Amino acid sequence: MKNLFKYAAEHWKTLIAIIIVLFIQAYCDLSLPAYTSDIVNVGIQQGGVEEQVPEAISADEMSRLLLFVPSEDQNTVLDAYEEDDSTYDVEAYVLKDDISDEDISTLEDILAYPMMMTAGFESGSDMTAQIEEQLKASLPAEMVTDDMTVFDILQMMPADQREAMLDAMEEQMGDLPDTILDQAAISYVGTAYENLGMDMDDIQIHYLLTTGGKMAGLAFLGMAASILVGFMASRVGAATGRDLRGRVFHKVVGFSNNEFDHFSTASLITRSTNDIQQIQLIIVMLLRIVLYAPILAIGGIIQVFQTNVSMSWIIGLAVVLIGLVILVLFLVAIPKFRIMQTLVDKVNLVMREILTGLSVIRAFSTQKYEEERFDKANRDLTRTNLFVNRAMTFMMPVMMLVMNGISVLIMWNGAHGIDNGEMQVGDMMAFIQYTMQIIMGFLMLCMLSIMLPRAAVAADRVQEVLDSQTAILDPDQPEKFSGNEKGLLKFDHVSFRYPGADENVIHDISFTARPGETTAIIGSTGSGKSTLVNLIPRFYDVTEGSITLDGVDIRNVSQHELREKLGYVPQKGILFSGDIASNIMFGNPEGGEEEMVEAAEIAQATEFIDQKPDGYKSPIAQGGSNVSGGQKQRLSIARAIAKHPEVFIFDDSFSALDFKTDVTLRKALKKRTKNSTVLIVAQRISTILNAEQIIVLDDGKIAGMGTHQELLKTCEVYQQIAASQLSESELKAGQEKAESGSSENNSGQQTADNGKEVPVHA
Repeated sequence: MKNLFKYAAEHWKTLIAIIIVLFIQAYCDLSLPAYTSDIVNVGIQQGGVEEQVPEAISADEMSRLLLFVPSEDQNTVLDAYEEDDSTYDVEAYVLKDDISDEDISTLEDILAYPMMMTAGFESGSDMTAQIEEQLKASLPAEMVTDDMTVFDILQMMPADQREAMLDAMEEQMGDLPDTILDQAAISYVGTAYENLGMDMDDIQIHYLLTTGGKMAGLAFLGMAASILVGFMASRVGAATGRDLRGRVFHKVVGFSNNEFDHFSTASLITRSTNDIQQIQLIIVMLLRIVLYAPILAIGGIIQVFQTNVSMSWIIGLAVVLIGLVILVLFLVAIPKFRIMQTLVDKVNLVMREILTGLSVIRAFSTQKYEEERFDKANRDLTRTNLFVNRAMTFMMPVMMLVMNGISVLIMWNGAHGIDNGEMQVGDMMAFIQYTMQIIMGFLMLCMLSIMLPRAAVAADRVQEVLDSQTAILDPDQPEKFSGNEKGLLKFDHVSFRYPGADENVIHDISFTARPGETTAIIGSTGSGKSTLVNLIPRFYDVTEGSITLDGVDIRNVSQHELREKLGYVPQKGILFSGDIASNIMFGNPEGGEEEMVEAAEIAQATEFIDQKPDGYKSPIAQGGSNVSGGQKQRLSIARAIAKHPEVFIFDDSFSALDFKTDVTLRKALKKRTKNSTVLIVAQRISTILNAEQIIVLDDGKIAGMGTHQELLKTCEVYQQIAASQLSESELKAGQEKAESGSSENNSGQQTADNGKEVPVHA
């Protein structure tokens, strides 16, 4: 998991910008339920009146209101207003312009009960009617008239008696919830505005349009923030995928054969494509959802506590239930995702083997077996995928059950709260929306919990490649080739074993390959011929001894400089998609057409190139699948020749050529390589008959070294190889020549010793 965040953190500047924009988006999303509540509570239920203190009130209404205000607070109320005789049809009081929020809060506390009682007496409710009858009964009969109101009675009462009565009434109503007082105040303010002749419909419509406009603005701002976050997250994900692919590619390009033995080609392809795609996708989801979900959830919890604390336990219950679902899914899914990535590797491996060897499969009629092998790998992957998808299918109904159950629970508790006057309908609606936002935040995390383990496994697999230690490294301070012994290649007591192996496959090899000479290496299958020449380009490093080129240990120079001096033709000719020209000039892209044609002529490739309509521009398919094996080998040889190397390495590179082409090619190559060192690994003795030095390998050891004639006389292993490939007449001629050369050398030695004529022999 840490690798995922590490990859994303590489773009930390963009991450900071994304977090800022996510906070803006969360602010917009969390503000909308509050505005919805305001529209229901204020815009619809309260007719657009949101003030709990009237901004304007008629003089008559003010006098009535002051009857219920304690005498010590009446001046505070009057000081907050100023008289206005011109704005309305009747005399009025309006709030002063310079009044502060603190003064407004003080007025709300003072006028809460007076406004409720005034509204009650004006509305003629049963309770206020009873109080009015009691007050009339307490007065002398001659003072009571038919049109007398409770306000008239209160005006006639002494101040002390009135305040004592008001205190008693307020004490009786002390248990009323704050929401009822607030609603009574709002109702009173609306009535006060009507008495002044204000258009209440206009006030309501204005409030609805203003609040709706704010909601629309926030919605558009949230949408813009969401689009911007999506854009930036996509760029971060794409950039991370690009960087990871580049790093994996550069790492793999620097692998030695040892690393390729550890990571299969199919696995490396899966890690470079499927795994990095998983990482790229999850990083986008992390930035869009995982970062946003806690911001939204925490913000929603804060808003919930501001809306209604009494139902906050419902949020806790929802979070616990969702957490349990996520925990179960994590425990079940994580092991399966690691298995799934391994199974993807297996499917890729089987498919790659089948497609690569399709012609062999058809030739041996094993299609049925290969179909069953692929079907097994495919079924294993499908079975694991189904398990994960079923877990996801189980998750969604559970999450929906939790969401709907929480909604019902909120409505149940909210209905009781509304009935008891503890909350309003809009508050309950806002609470539901906030709760759904919180649950949705956790739901998004829960959905990601299905993808996150797989991406975490993919990140670990990619990091495994990046963290792998390359066995072949350049020295910290590489030396330079001196050029004094140009092309001189020496093996000095070289031994080699594969990493992790118990014994050497190459044992104490020593020889010198000189410029202008051909050194051939021959031996039975598995004797170590290819392994030996693979040590020269440092595909592996020697275990013991040293290899020097131009008098410098090849481990002390950079790999690039070493390989610049080599022309390597592998056992299996490998071509790249493009055309013939690009393949020949692959190692010398700056070379001219003349060099290209010369290399093709030496490699005997012009005979089939000239027959093609497009000549050197003829296309080459991936892997050279549209040319024959012999043509592929000749183009590979031409590629090495066009590079003009100091050392040519032919690793059984003439095996697909007919004898005539082989002989012609080697004659042309001899002229071209007269100043270069040539190493030839061969299976056929006919290819190496004229080599100046032939090394015979047997079980990783040198069984003989010399020319063809010398080895026929002295090396039993070479004699066995020759006997299996040459006719009796060829063997006899070679042995006679070897014996003749031996006797001539002996006689020449005697003549020289006698001080007589010295014959000239090579």
